[in-house]
Amino acid sequence: MDYWKECDVRIWPSFDALKAVSPDARFFYFSTKASRLYWEQEFAAGDHLVFGRETRGLPESLLAAHPESCLRIPMQEAARSLNLATSVGIALYEAIRQIPRQPGPK
Repeated sequence: MDYWKECDVRIWPSFDALKAVSPDARFFYFSTKASRLYWEQEFAAGDHLVFGRETRGLPESLLAAHPESCLRIPMQEAARSLNLATSVGIALYEAIRQIPRQPGPK
């Protein structure tokens, strides 16, 4: 990618390590099994959007531990699921739309 230098990529050794450095952050877990739709959530700066593997999704134990933070992207019943990149794009741009832009260059 020619814009890779513009990305702020960070890697944590585990999900627990990420949560430890962001103790006040809110985490939202995306799953086809969630009942609440993603546009029903009011996102804020600092929120974390969590997606699972394209083939398996997030672990059931994680979803069960945080039912109030699970969100779903609606789909037609006959459809299996959206691919991961599309799902991330949908959710991310809804969060960006809701969060006021910071002043700066355009």
